[in-house]
Amino acid sequence: MILNRQRAVRAARQPLELFLRRVERELHLGVSALTVCLVSDAEMARLNEAFLRKKGPTDVLSFPADKKGRKGTYAESTAKRRAKPKAAAPEQYLGDIAIAPATARRYAKKNGRSLRNELRVLILHGVLHLLGYDHETDRGEMNRIEQRMRRRFGLA
Repeated sequence: MILNRQRAVRAARQPLELFLRRVERELHLGVSALTVCLVSDAEMARLNEAFLRKKGPTDVLSFPADKKGRKGTYAESTAKRRAKPKAAAPEQYLGDIAIAPATARRYAKKNGRSLRNELRVLILHGVLHLLGYDHETDRGEMNRIEQRMRRRFGLA
């Protein structure tokens, strides 16, 4: 589910919902296993300060429901093309992702991407964090998976 709680940047929810469903299918997740909330820069700055003790807004934050994460779901599904893992039960909630479209728009411009694609990249990035991946500590594992999926989704 995608909620829009900001007004600074126009964002079409339906295409983002469709992309989120595609990511969930690709990662063998249950439908509605997470929520993406589009928030203002002010709200994102508040969240960033409260949870990461960092000043100012960022583009995306993930809040896993299970602090341990479920790391391995995507890796299991792609490693040597073994049998597909069992899908997450629809009632299993992975967590929440907050995205600041105004910050995303600035980053998109800086990186030569459209806002549409930037928001999709952030959804994918946030979902991987909810699954337990952490690009700051995993020696490039999350980045490799994210890059592979970006190519698959045409976001490279």
